[in-house]
Parts: sequence; C-alpha cells; structure tokens
Amino acid sequence: MVNRYETVFIATPVLSEAQMKEAVDKFKHLITENGGKIAHEENWGLKKLTYPIQKKSTGFYYLIEFESEGEFIQKLETEYRRDERIIRFLTFKMDKYSVEYAEKKRTKLTEKKEG
Repeated sequence: MVNRYETVFIATPVLSEAQMKEAVDKFKHLITENGGKIAHEENWGLKKLTYPIQKKSTGFYYLIEFESEGEFIQKLETEYRRDERIIRFLTFKMDKYSVEYAEKKRTKLTEKKEG
C-alpha cells in the first residue's frame, strides 16, 4: 500500500554546496528508483542545532515529502545510517490531516509570494 511520508535529514555543516546537492540527489534518486514519487521538497539551509551532534553545532536541514510503499522506509533509513554526511534523520508517515495541512501551508506561501 502506498502512503505519504515526510523525511527530514540533517547533513554535516562541513559540506560544500555541491556536496550537499549530491547528498540530496542521492536520497531523491533512492526514493524514485524504488517506486516512490516525490510530492514536495524544501531546503531549510544551515541551522543551529539545539544541542551538539558529533561535536557539530550547526547542520544543513532538508525535507522531502514523498509517496512510497511502507517497506521502503527501512531501506531509506539504512542508507541514512550508512552515509557519513548525514548526522540525524527523521521519517514519519503522514495521515490525511498532515497531508492537508502541508498542502494548505504551501498554498498560502505561494499566494503570499505571488501577492
């Protein structure tokens, strides 16, 4: 069964812009090559961490919203763990209310930019 998921990962702050793009592309490709469909993505950029992770106080945040089979999530998270560029990640299954909220929020942001 296909579900909607949201995954956010934090990459180490020592990456160049090209290296960060490469990491993002890797995970987007992993999603699509496993039958997933990317619905939305956001680059939140370099942010201060609440607490140090691996002696780092900042990290690059990236969000991907996608549709996929449930079994794929384990494979995605295994890839996050294997990639030394990723210092934290979180993936969760969105219910219909989360999907509605996310879409409504994006519509408001689009209207603001256009208006």
